[in-house]
Amino acid sequence: MIPNVLSVAGTDPSGGAGIQADLKAFSANGAYGMSVITALVAQTTTGVTAVREVAPEFVTAQLDTLLDDVRVDAVKIGMLANAGIIRAVVAAIDRYAPRHVVLDPVMVAKSGDRLLAPEAVAVLRDELLPRVDLITPNLPEAADLLGEPETTSADDMPAVAERLAALGAKQVLLKGGHLDGESSVDVLHGGGATEFLTSPRVATTNDHGTGCTLSAAIAALRPQRPDWPSAVREAKQYLTTALRESHRLDVGHGHGPVHHFHQWW
Repeated sequence: MIPNVLSVAGTDPSGGAGIQADLKAFSANGAYGMSVITALVAQTTTGVTAVREVAPEFVTAQLDTLLDDVRVDAVKIGMLANAGIIRAVVAAIDRYAPRHVVLDPVMVAKSGDRLLAPEAVAVLRDELLPRVDLITPNLPEAADLLGEPETTSADDMPAVAERLAALGAKQVLLKGGHLDGESSVDVLHGGGATEFLTSPRVATTNDHGTGCTLSAAIAALRPQRPDWPSAVREAKQYLTTALRESHRLDVGHGHGPVHHFHQWW
């Protein structure tokens, strides 16, 4: 059966990140994509110029209308913008108990523009994080969640992942893309095991929406794979190829998007 996968996130008119990227990644990985919009974001490859947050009660209306009707096999959560929206999502998770929930704790855009109110970080950490199955922070996001300096060494990443798991997430995929080196190192921690996932670093500036794309691919694959490590490994391979093939696209003057449909185009 083709899985139905839901993205709860903000928009990106350029199509490289947010809801638009999630829907592409779902489709590319064999899932039927759906969306609940949390914020309208005026952004492109060069940055964010404006954000209009959706009222929490309308986020609730979107979630209830969809989940009352459609079987949802996995949920990917991205930009939530503020504490009210986070709590609306938490309440929906409690009501509907979706089977697989992936949280990409979107806090800052690639351009450096903040996408989560600072005062909402504690709500995301204390109320939402313990309710999800997998969290996919990069190193700056991990530091923000833990309230500590950002690590600069891959050797320290397992300990950081353990501290994140102690906050309540069942699985942690800590992404090391901000580190230097010829390889990009991520750490998957959960179920009593820690695994280094290493892939060649792709030399490109077309990295807009990489976090959205990876977490969406994982959410799409998890209902189709036996466990989280299998889904994560395959999603990483998909993203690496999407980065490698991104030069075939010509979108914008800043950080361009990855090539979500590299298998077909």
